[in-house]
Amino acid sequence: MRSRSLRTEQRSLALNIGATLIENTFAEAFGMRYTRLIITAHDDFWVDAAVRELTGYSSSVISCDAETGVERALSMEETPDGRPGVAVLVFGFSADALTKSVSNRVGQCVMTCPSTAVYDGLPVADERIPLGKRIRFFGDGFQKSKIVAGRRYWRIPVMDGEFLVEESVGVAKGVGGGNIIMQTIDQTSGLDAARRAVAAVAALPDVIAPFPGGIARSGSKVGSRYKGLPASTAEAYCPTLRGRVESKLHKRVQCAYELVVDGVDEPAVAKAMVAAIHAVATDGVVAITAGNYGGKLGKFHFHLHQLLQA
Repeated sequence: MRSRSLRTEQRSLALNIGATLIENTFAEAFGMRYTRLIITAHDDFWVDAAVRELTGYSSSVISCDAETGVERALSMEETPDGRPGVAVLVFGFSADALTKSVSNRVGQCVMTCPSTAVYDGLPVADERIPLGKRIRFFGDGFQKSKIVAGRRYWRIPVMDGEFLVEESVGVAKGVGGGNIIMQTIDQTSGLDAARRAVAAVAALPDVIAPFPGGIARSGSKVGSRYKGLPASTAEAYCPTLRGRVESKLHKRVQCAYELVVDGVDEPAVAKAMVAAIHAVATDGVVAITAGNYGGKLGKFHFHLHQLLQA
């Protein structure tokens, strides 16, 4: 097994992990709001069913109402009701946006799922948004509230008994859009690297990778030649456009994938990016870079070399 130690080549200011070049650039991320939902059910099958619905169509707030993902699975000792469960993070640009998206997603995707319940995963947060308070009306007057240890819950009658949901959930400031871009010699190498990157992030708390399987194949830039379109393809990373645009791909590269990370704070995103870089760097991965907008849009800048040398 070859050494994976970092080495710095002073003359070219290049940083490598083995054969993989780490470009001297930064990922640009944005301030967001997030909430944490604790979802439980009778068994893992129904937990998974609820989560797959809840986290659907939530890859990017460019067009989706939220960015969501499973933070981690919870043991029965960790859940409020002693049942199987997961913690889900939901990110949006404001508390008002989360109020609408979270209540809609819970009402349509979790309340409809057999045996589920939803609890607040940020009970000490200063900022709160309504949840059960909004969807309780589905009970058509038969809903009931209950206060337990100072927290109010709503019991909404459904066909398998009652859907238990907390009245409100906490909201806190988070970071969205940390990223790395993997440049690989072919698609097979890229897909293998992508899965390693996602697995590295999934092993950490306080972060999610919201895109399909954790990866975006359609990396984007701000704006478009078409009026009204807020984002469009990042042509500089499209291998089929070599020769037509100013490409940012290295010579041997035929595939690029982007891993996007949302987290509860800067350290969480930074740790996830470092873990992903180390998981990805190997033969077949020519270079790792990151997406940014010149530092003009997002307030959080994650410099790859600084992260790895810290």
